[in-house]
Amino acid sequence: MAAQDRNPEQHGRIASATLQGVAICLALGAAPLSAQVQPALAAQVRPVLAAAAPLRPFYPGERLEYAVRLSGVGLKGKGAMWTDGPEMVRGVETWVLHFGFRAKLGPVKVSDMTLSWLDPREMASLRFVKRERHPFSSSDEDVAMFPAERRWSAADGSSGEAITSAPLDELSFIYFLRTVPLAADSTYRFDRHYDAPRNPTTVRVVGREQLTVRAGTFETVLVEMRVRDPARYKGDGVIRIHFSDDARRLPLRIESTLPVAGTALLTLERLP
Repeated sequence: MAAQDRNPEQHGRIASATLQGVAICLALGAAPLSAQVQPALAAQVRPVLAAAAPLRPFYPGERLEYAVRLSGVGLKGKGAMWTDGPEMVRGVETWVLHFGFRAKLGPVKVSDMTLSWLDPREMASLRFVKRERHPFSSSDEDVAMFPAERRWSAADGSSGEAITSAPLDELSFIYFLRTVPLAADSTYRFDRHYDAPRNPTTVRVVGREQLTVRAGTFETVLVEMRVRDPARYKGDGVIRIHFSDDARRLPLRIESTLPVAGTALLTLERLP
C-alpha cells in the first residue's frame, strides 16, 4: 500500500484515549506541595491535582531504564529516560523530560545528558539543554523557546525564528511521537523543530512486529525518523524506534547514529 501523508496539525496533539487509569492517577504524582504538608495529607491532595493533568501516555514519575551499546567503539553502558515535574517556566507549567546515558570501555567514555521542559497541554517545548561528551568532541546546548513569539535564543548568543507555535526539540519529539496514532503504511511530515532550517522531520511507519527485550516480549510498531542535523549527521540522520503497540507507546528499542561513536542501540531493561 502506498504511504499516506498525514497532516501534523490533525494528529500533533492527539493523546491516547485508552490510557490506563493508574497513569492518570500518577500524572501529577510529583506535583509541588508545601514543605509543611504531611505525607498523609499529600496522599489525599495528589489525586485531586492529577485530575487537572492532560491525558498523555507518559506522566511525571515514569522512568525507563535501558542497556546501551555503541557499536562503533565497542562501548557498553546504561541509560534512562524519565519524566518529572511539574516545573514552572515563564509562567507555564511544564513536565521535565530527561534522557541520559554513560558508556565506557577502559579509559574511553561517552556520555549524553538531555533535558526538555515540555508544556504537556500544547505539546510545545520551552527549554532544551544538552551536554554530550565523546572521545574526540564535546558539545553543550542551552536553548530557550518562545512559542507564542515563534522564536528561540541560546545561551551562546545565537537565536532564530521558528515556523511553529508548538516547537519541539530532539527529546520532546520522541515523547510527542508517543501521542501520534502511527497508522500502518503511513508517512508523516512534521514542521515542528524549533530551529526553522532543521525542518521537516519525516516519520515513516515501517511496520508492526513482535520484539523481545529484557523487559519482556511486546507487539511493536517500528518507525523511522529522518531528522535534519548538519552538526551531527552532516545531512539527514536516521533514528529507528520500536514503540509498544498499545496505549502506553513505550520506546522499547532506539537505534541512532552518533558522531565518532557509531551506532547507538538502547533496549528497555525494565518496565516503569
